[in-house]
Amino acid sequence: MSDRPPSPLPRLPDEEPPTTEQVATTPAVEKPERARRTDPRLLRRQWSAGHALVICVVALAIGLLLNAPGVHKSAYNKPDGWQRDLALAFTGPLADLSHALLLDRPRIGVQALFGRSGADEIDTEIALPATPVSRNGKQTKKPTGSPKTPTAPRKVAFTPTKKLRLWVAGDSLVIAPGFAVVRAAGSSPVIESVGGVDGRVATGLTRPDVFNWFEHIRKQMKLLRPRAVVLGFGGNDDKAYMTGLPDDVTIDTFGGAAWRREYARRVGGMMDVISRAGGFVVWIGLPQTKSAEQTRRFDIVNAVAQKEAREREGRAAFIDTYTMFAGDDGGYTDYLADPNGALRKVRAGDGVHFEREGGDIIAREVLKALNRTYDLTSWRKKRSA
Repeated sequence: MSDRPPSPLPRLPDEEPPTTEQVATTPAVEKPERARRTDPRLLRRQWSAGHALVICVVALAIGLLLNAPGVHKSAYNKPDGWQRDLALAFTGPLADLSHALLLDRPRIGVQALFGRSGADEIDTEIALPATPVSRNGKQTKKPTGSPKTPTAPRKVAFTPTKKLRLWVAGDSLVIAPGFAVVRAAGSSPVIESVGGVDGRVATGLTRPDVFNWFEHIRKQMKLLRPRAVVLGFGGNDDKAYMTGLPDDVTIDTFGGAAWRREYARRVGGMMDVISRAGGFVVWIGLPQTKSAEQTRRFDIVNAVAQKEAREREGRAAFIDTYTMFAGDDGGYTDYLADPNGALRKVRAGDGVHFEREGGDIIAREVLKALNRTYDLTSWRKKRSA
């Protein structure tokens, strides 16, 4: 017989169940009254949430002050317009306050540690060779008349043991042609690429505050000592706004007389910097684009650069890519036929930049310009003799 819990005893015959009144009158056991007060943990949670918000705001303010110089430079480098004006109105006083409180010192120290000293400086100074002047203080004029044609100077010869040092620099439009030139230099026994392709997106000659090419090229000419410099600028210069203007110069419209004079001063001055350092300039002109309006603006930029190169014959050459990449109707085209008649895609999908095949076409023209200026072949005859 298994063990089972005992059944409850039956109620006695004379035992009656409790009535409703008895149940109602039975005193209930009172629970201890809870003190009516807020849970301190809840208070702590509420206080922490508000405090966290304050901490976030304070941290953001400190972060802005610590990075105020960089924020201000970013605002300065914005395209001309009300957004830039508004950003400068906010970041200018912020940068001043950061400097006054010495809160910009940590950023300066970190930049120095990583070799980026002066990265937050807004550099708009354009150092260019002065225009030659006569004894009476006036600018010298170009000679007139018909003097005897001088004997063409003897070309400087380069050999496998004395190579032509070549450097490529400019905006994003120079990148594809630049790499093509470097590839060609690599296959030439007398050309040596130095510095690779120094192509910098969204830069140009009108905004030295974004990137000061004038100072950069001056330094690179001393560092790399190139004898041939391939440049490509203008893709971002088709705007009226310029920084680094002389005090007496005001520019209202793109392509106007004042704009052309100032841009010519910058293009010609850069050519002179390279020429005085012993280099020959090959300037890659701007091509047609899918946008008719942009092409019209590029025409204006090209006209200035081509004129400056023409005035420096023997020291600079201009590569006309406008007609080089024109279609059968003289307008824009994505494809050109190669020597075998096969169509090759030469323009990038954005309708502005070049594909690799387009860069190769320009590179061939660059090499032709270098061969017209320098003797790159006579070493073969001497070796075979």
